[in-house]
Amino acid sequence: MLYDQFGREIRAGDLKRPDTREISVQQVRDRWSTYPSSGLNPRRLANILKAADNGDMLRQAELFEEMEEKDAHLASQFQTRKLAVQGLPWEILPTSKDPLDKKSAEFCRQTLAGLPDLDGHILDMLDALPKGYSVMEIMWDASSGLASISSLNWIHPKKITFWDSIHPRILTEEEPVRGVDPPGHKIVYHRYKARSGHDTRAGIMRVCAWMYLFKNFAIKDWAAFAEIFGMPIRIGKYEPGANRADKDALLAAIRSIGTDAAGIISKSTEIEFVEAQKSGGTSGQNIYESLVRFCDAQMSKAILGQVLTADAGGEKGQGSYALGRVHGEVRQDLVEADCSALSRTITEQIIRPLVGFNDPRGWSAPVPQFRFLYDPPEDFKAIAEIYKIICGDLGKPVSEEHLSERFKIPMPKKGETVLNVPKQKPVSNLAKFMAKAVASRSDVSDLISDELQKETDSKSDAMIDKVRDLVNEANSLEEVRDRLITLTEGMDPQSIGEIMGMALTVANLSGRFDAGRAH
Repeated sequence: MLYDQFGREIRAGDLKRPDTREISVQQVRDRWSTYPSSGLNPRRLANILKAADNGDMLRQAELFEEMEEKDAHLASQFQTRKLAVQGLPWEILPTSKDPLDKKSAEFCRQTLAGLPDLDGHILDMLDALPKGYSVMEIMWDASSGLASISSLNWIHPKKITFWDSIHPRILTEEEPVRGVDPPGHKIVYHRYKARSGHDTRAGIMRVCAWMYLFKNFAIKDWAAFAEIFGMPIRIGKYEPGANRADKDALLAAIRSIGTDAAGIISKSTEIEFVEAQKSGGTSGQNIYESLVRFCDAQMSKAILGQVLTADAGGEKGQGSYALGRVHGEVRQDLVEADCSALSRTITEQIIRPLVGFNDPRGWSAPVPQFRFLYDPPEDFKAIAEIYKIICGDLGKPVSEEHLSERFKIPMPKKGETVLNVPKQKPVSNLAKFMAKAVASRSDVSDLISDELQKETDSKSDAMIDKVRDLVNEANSLEEVRDRLITLTEGMDPQSIGEIMGMALTVANLSGRFDAGRAH
C-alpha cells in the first residue's frame, strides 16, 4: 500500500498512469490583489494572521507578497537566502551499482535537466521560505508511452486553503471556497519547517510582519518630520475685532506662504515666522532612523540568522571582519538546511513518481537520491600541508589511490604520459642543526662537534672496525702503514667523502667562530 506526501492512500489506478489534467488553471484575475497592507495597523494585522490560522490564506498570502515588493530590505534578504541555493550544482545518485538503478538515475537526471527552467522552478519552491509553503503542479506527458514531465506550474499561495482540512486544497472555479483535493503525485508541496507547528504559521514572514508594521509607522512619521523639519512656523495675528471672513483669509494666506512662498493679507493683520529648533529636530531624526535600523536588524536575524553580512556594523556602519566570518558560517548552516529540505522534496515528490511510472520494476524500484552540492570550497593547500606532515615528518604510509580520491586528481591510465617532478635533495640533519646553531649564536664548535658525532656514527662504524682489526693483526707499524692503502677497497667512497666533508666543515666553522670571539 502506497501513500502520498500527505499520508493519503493512493488508489491502484493512480499508480498506472499519471493524471495529465491541469487542476489549477491560471486566470487573469490571479494577478489582482486586495492590497491588505494599505492602511495596515496592529488590529488589521492580527485579524489577517488569525484568518490564516483558520485556514483562509488569501489575505496573509497577499500581505506577504506585498511586504516582499514594498520593503527593499526584506526583498534583498530573501533574495540572498534563495540565490544561495538556486545557483548550486546538483546530482542524482543511484541507490546501488546495479545497471537498472544506474539507468533509472540517468533517466531522472535527463528529465530534470530537460525542463525548460529548472532554476526558476527551484526558486518557486524556495518561495516556501517567506510564506511557509510552496505548491507546484506537475504537468505530466504520457503521449510517448513514458511518463515525462513537461513543466512545473507554480500555484499562487492565495489559491491554497486549509479551511476545513489539515492538508492543502486548491481553490478552483468549481470550488472557490472549500477547494479540491489534488490527485496523488500531481502537485509538489514544499514546506519550510523552521519550527514545529502548522504550515499556515511556518513562514518567516510571520516573524517579520510585526517589524514590517512598526518600520512603516516609523518611516511614515519620519517622512512627515522631514517635510516640516527646518521650515519656520508661520503664526498669523489678527485684530480683536476681526470677523470670521478675515480669519479665514489670514489662514489661507499662511498656508499659501508655506507652499507657494507668496500670499496677501490686510494691513490690519500680521504674520510672524518662528525658526524651528535645529537641535530638537536632529534628535527626532535619530529616533526614527534608530527604529528603522532596529526593525531591519530583527528581520535580518529572522531570515539569515545574523546581521553582519546584511548591514556592516549596525547603527554606526562599523563592521567587524572576524564577526562577519563567524556569522557567515551560521548562514552556511541555513544553506545546508534549505538544500536538505529541498532535496528531500524533489526526491520524494518528483523523482519517486518518475521512477514508479516508468521503471519496469514498478513502484517497488529503489528511488535515486537528488542532492545539492552545497559544501564550501576546500582549502587544498592547507590539506596538502597536513598530508606532508603525516607522510614526511611522521612517516605514515598513504596510498596513491587515497590521495587521488581526496584531491580529485585521477590516477594515470595506461598509455598516458606521466609528469615527473624532480625531487629535492633532502637536507641532512647536520645542515639543519648548523643553521639553527648559527641563528641562535650558540657555541657552534662544541654543538656541531656533538652533532657530527651523531651524524657520522652509523657511517664510520664499519671503517673503524676494519682499522681495529688491522691493528690487531699487524706485527709492526710498517705493516699497518702498508696495509692501510688497501683498506679502502670495498668501502663506499661516497660515505667516506661525506664524512671528510663534514669534518672539514666543522673545522672551518670552528675556526671562524673562534676568530670572531678573539676580535
